[in-house]
Amino acid sequence: MRVRLLAGSASLALLLPAAAMAQTAESNAKVAKTGDYHAQPSGEIIVTGALPTRRQDMLSSVAVIQDEQLTQALRPSIGETLQHEPGVSATSFGPSASRPVLRGLQGERVRVLTNGIGSIDVSNTSVDHAVVVNPLLAERIEVLRGPQSLLYGSSAIGGVVNIIDKRIPTKVPEEAFHADALASYGSAADERSVAGSVDVPLSKNWVAHADGSYMKSDDMRIGGYAMTSALRAQALATDAAGGSDDEIDFAANANQKGKLANSAAKTWTAGAGLAYIGDGGSFGVAYSHYDSLYGVPIRYATQEGEEQEAPRLSLVQDRLDARADIDANGSVIDKISMRMGYATYHHFELEEDGSVGTAFYNKGMEGRLELTQTQHGAWRGVTGMQLFTRDFNVVGDEAFLPKNSTTQVGFFTLQQLDYGALKFEAGGRYEHSALTSLPLDDQDFYRGTKTFDAFSGSLGASYGFSDNWRLGFNLARTERAPAAEELFADGPHAGTEAYEIGNPDFQLEKSWGVEAILRGSGTNYTFEASAYHTWFSNFIYDDQTGAVEDGLPVYQTYQADARYYGFEAQGSLTLAEIGTTKIVADALGDYVHATIEDVGPAPRIPPLRVLGGVGVQTPKFDVRGEVEHAWAQERTSEYETRTPAYTLVNAEVNVRPWGDTRPLSFALSANNIFDVVARRATSYLKDYAPLSGRDIRLTAKVSF
Repeated sequence: MRVRLLAGSASLALLLPAAAMAQTAESNAKVAKTGDYHAQPSGEIIVTGALPTRRQDMLSSVAVIQDEQLTQALRPSIGETLQHEPGVSATSFGPSASRPVLRGLQGERVRVLTNGIGSIDVSNTSVDHAVVVNPLLAERIEVLRGPQSLLYGSSAIGGVVNIIDKRIPTKVPEEAFHADALASYGSAADERSVAGSVDVPLSKNWVAHADGSYMKSDDMRIGGYAMTSALRAQALATDAAGGSDDEIDFAANANQKGKLANSAAKTWTAGAGLAYIGDGGSFGVAYSHYDSLYGVPIRYATQEGEEQEAPRLSLVQDRLDARADIDANGSVIDKISMRMGYATYHHFELEEDGSVGTAFYNKGMEGRLELTQTQHGAWRGVTGMQLFTRDFNVVGDEAFLPKNSTTQVGFFTLQQLDYGALKFEAGGRYEHSALTSLPLDDQDFYRGTKTFDAFSGSLGASYGFSDNWRLGFNLARTERAPAAEELFADGPHAGTEAYEIGNPDFQLEKSWGVEAILRGSGTNYTFEASAYHTWFSNFIYDDQTGAVEDGLPVYQTYQADARYYGFEAQGSLTLAEIGTTKIVADALGDYVHATIEDVGPAPRIPPLRVLGGVGVQTPKFDVRGEVEHAWAQERTSEYETRTPAYTLVNAEVNVRPWGDTRPLSFALSANNIFDVVARRATSYLKDYAPLSGRDIRLTAKVSF
């Protein structure tokens, strides 16, 4: 009853901003009614979390990807798009299903958002499930960690990835219409993609938006064999011993080379939005449709008794979004903001003959109400609530989860004190979660409801010891309720080709974390470095047991104490400046060390990595070359294999034929120039599916 009352109250609160908008039309203008869609961004980067903050003042490591950097980075999945950001890796379950990994944490500990609201899909359920976001339509991507990330849910312990688009417009174009278009080609998978959007002013306050995208790719080309040498040897030995399985050719498996079989994909999206932008605030709504068909790389059988499938996933999501911002201009409340998203989702795991093997159905809603306080001297803050509901069901012979529902209600606050050189920040969150397992009568799953009350908080401070240098520290105490997948899973899953087992007796996952960060810049350089250490109790993780069930390796979910620590560093240096031409060097590095107490190394942790580049920058073009080296991952869990080191060489050119003032640009890149076979330690499929081979990419972008 308490959850139902809270949910009802939250729904009412989320409707208030739109109803009150008419009362604020004559208030002091704080929202720009018109805007120059061609304006170049300022040199100072503002991170648009719950409290917009200069990047220089953030108390934790943060990444912002936009403009030409985003154009060069674009890939079909959000994980691969962010792969070169400090502290970021990817699950790399094929080119289409690759989720971000932040500081070695993935799945339930990383929230992927669209304009501050969750993706409302089932990508957290399994690594073979794609995240329903479209990087092709992103204007900006932010990766947040630290105190501000807790405002988006207790499952954001690892961090938040927020994809910002303009499906609900935030300003009215000054021209008769504004259009953006992008087209790209990638040679490794013969990948062809186009995306476009148009914004049309209907009056001085109303603007309509429409967008769409299409992407098609073939099986991805790789630089060598699909399987590692150890697995190839095992498969050849099985074949030589006269493997009796008539359906599997073990020698053919061992010799798979040059292509990542069953990795082709086709995705199209469409969306429309309408917004009112007035002197006292704004409100808007949007609808979007996402449709994708993609293959999951094959986990090849190497010995008798192993299952081998080539599933494809047919995925559809229909989504509604709403946003409202009111300039209250009161002595206590300065601004009221509402964000809400509702989506229906399904995907079918298709057999090789096209029939549906297992079906996943998901219906979810997430809403946020934020009250931004009026600044009084050094003090400002934001307080709000968040409501999340999900109804999830898996149907089919390989339904590894029962029908289940989740309801979460959260209350949060973030408070800041700014005394110039000295800044303080404190945040808190309370979250009530109720997870109910509702299996069918003939299903042997846990039946019942689990409830959790989680409290999280953070404290931080920073000191600016010169105009451009700041040292910060933060301390966080977090609690996270287990997800339904971690509690209730028990069965075979064709997508991951694993037998997955959860535990309904899990308790809250808790952690203490500390972080120190140093940022600075000068006339010819920038620098940022952070170091962190997190102590977990009841840490939830899954790992192979060594057992095989239904022909699949068993992955059991456990709880234990754990420690994660590491660092990230990045910087740039202008080596020379000749007129309007600059020669700039840049570098980044990151490292994670993770241990499960009394067990050993945590599974699927990225190794030490460094990336360095040198580029020439001019008003009309940029040229840059880079080298990325990842060390071998020797710290592995009991049944996890070693990941070899690799070195990738990349080059890129950005061309602006008419300079920065004209909205036409071209991006050309050559990735993995030497066709290296590279495997990512964070991937479940690393031994069967290496990263892309040599890939030449060309992208054209225009705005008018």
